[in-house]
Amino acid sequence: MNTSIGRKVAMALSALFLIVFLLQHLTINMMSVFSADLFNEVSHFMGHNPIVQFALQPILIFGIIFHFIMGFILELQNKKGRDTKYEVYKGGESSTWMSRNMIWSGLAILGFIFLHFYDFWVHEINVKYINVEPENPTRYFGELKAKFVDIWRVLIYVVSFVFLGLHLNHGFQSAFQSVGARGHYSPTLKKIGTLYAILVPFGFVFIALFHHFTQS
Repeated sequence: MNTSIGRKVAMALSALFLIVFLLQHLTINMMSVFSADLFNEVSHFMGHNPIVQFALQPILIFGIIFHFIMGFILELQNKKGRDTKYEVYKGGESSTWMSRNMIWSGLAILGFIFLHFYDFWVHEINVKYINVEPENPTRYFGELKAKFVDIWRVLIYVVSFVFLGLHLNHGFQSAFQSVGARGHYSPTLKKIGTLYAILVPFGFVFIALFHHFTQS
């Protein structure tokens, strides 16, 4: 994308893709609250389905990397467009604090993604391809629960999802506007975006707290 508008559209499309992924990820993880067997079954399917592993998973990783790189590029462009401190101040009159600080919430989320990848994705790669272990289709629930034994890790998850909620509250509506959903759709999108930004991060926080406080 060579133009500013093109970059914004590309950024928006990657954001919408990740928004859909978050819903799917939350749905699967929420199964662990209601049924260990169901969570194990679905996790085993996701972990061994070749379409998921060798097509969808690389697309997801690319989407995450692309979204953050494009976010940094747009942030640099925005900073170059602010020639004076006066212009920075004037910009604040027509934009929210969150819209002017998306880069910081994004960096916090990126740090969490590294931890999350280390906790689960790196572990999966190690089990399946490096230190190859006999597959145990019932291992997933126990591995998930074990990650939430330590309160410090739970707190990192909670704080990270607070940042995610702040990021989504602006990013959801902004993504739709960038792809042309404006006008009379804006108030509805704003309400849906606010609900999404509250309920999805809260769902992940609930899962972390549930597994921490129900350790046997």
